[in-house]
Amino acid sequence: MRYFLEFAYNGTHYHGWQIQPNANTVQETLTTAISTLLRAPIELVGAGRTDAGVHAKQMFAHFDYEISFDKDSLIQKMNSFLPQDIVVYAIHPVDTEAHARFDATARTYEYHMHLYKDAFCNNLSFYHFKALDVQKMNEAAKVLFEYEDFECFSKTHTDVFTFNCTIYRAEWTVIDKQKLVFTISANRFLRNMVRAIVGTLVNVGLGKISVEDVRTIIESKDRGQAGFSVPGKGLFLTQVSYPYL
Repeated sequence: MRYFLEFAYNGTHYHGWQIQPNANTVQETLTTAISTLLRAPIELVGAGRTDAGVHAKQMFAHFDYEISFDKDSLIQKMNSFLPQDIVVYAIHPVDTEAHARFDATARTYEYHMHLYKDAFCNNLSFYHFKALDVQKMNEAAKVLFEYEDFECFSKTHTDVFTFNCTIYRAEWTVIDKQKLVFTISANRFLRNMVRAIVGTLVNVGLGKISVEDVRTIIESKDRGQAGFSVPGKGLFLTQVSYPYL
């Protein structure tokens, strides 16, 4: 049987999702928990990767297990076993051919920024004290819909078969005049793509580059032309969509 594990995590104390040597990762922590509780070596295949410090409000991973078990009991045991910054929401039985990564039809991220000094949200939001022209940033965000090749926003030396992505949504929202949230949805994302897009749009908001410059940057396919990569702590994976869930 194949199952989808639905969970969330605060990524502050993790070096991202994917297991790596000599680093604390979400995948390793979850794998240890479920393998221990099911008393079998379980392999978790995630819907994607998140970088160090990045959070997920909704994430999925699939695993195979042939012995029947009580889903509600396992969820309760996992949440007792796991650290406070990882929570399991549900376990969904799926078709044996279902794949957490390849079957996802869309992914949505939010990037959070606060424009004032705050002692309580520094691990979950990026403090930016300079004034930003949000209207210009939203104008620049609309430029993203004109393109599919986003190599300029991809981490260099990344082993991917294509830099093409279809963006469904990209917009900034102002909350209480002191917080900004950038929401972006696409069928897929490149490594570091959201953080590079946000950094580029912030440069538009600062008046360092124009909306037309964003077109030039995208068409250059050169990461060096795009803006800085904003810190991972403000980034949240908020939704992963599947046709059967």
